[in-house]
Amino acid sequence: MANLRISTLCLFFLLSVSTLGSCLGDGVFIVAHKKVSLNKLRSGMERVSVTIDIYNRGSETAYDVSLTDDSWPHHIFDIAKGNFSKSWESLDAGSAVSHSFDLVSQVKGIFNGESAIIKFRVPTKAALQVAYSNPMLPLDILADRPAEKKIDLAKRLLTKYGSLVTVISVVVTFVYLVATPSKSGGAKSGKKRR
Repeated sequence: MANLRISTLCLFFLLSVSTLGSCLGDGVFIVAHKKVSLNKLRSGMERVSVTIDIYNRGSETAYDVSLTDDSWPHHIFDIAKGNFSKSWESLDAGSAVSHSFDLVSQVKGIFNGESAIIKFRVPTKAALQVAYSNPMLPLDILADRPAEKKIDLAKRLLTKYGSLVTVISVVVTFVYLVATPSKSGGAKSGKKRR
């Protein structure tokens, strides 16, 4: 699994470098990130939520920006919300746009999707420029996933947030001790007055 992630990152890097080489001179640098998540709806169906974020990290505006992600076979996926393509009139330097759509599948198996394609124009060139999103990891649709044990969830949360909880607890305890009047000091002073 780690080798697959490393190879995916290397492929994303190569695609980004190729886009950088073709677009850097023009001042437009498009970076696209494709996120996919699975959510079981009921037995025999699974929702696939796809979000593609497009960033213009260059110094000039990109025009006639169009996104196409039609690598989803119709015999496996039915569109539930949105569509596979979207276009924007322009994408200013330093800004971002996003597009989402949902699919539903009733076919069990592993699906390997492709990168989304982004086409755009730059003011200095007549030809359309092309950029690609990161490729997604293989999706195991309708896989039998074991239920996560509560102890494993607690371990994960403790590992992730344990130090934060410790620091907050120490600060709250310190504030409580400083802000609360001492009962023993008040009892002693009351005895001295009598």
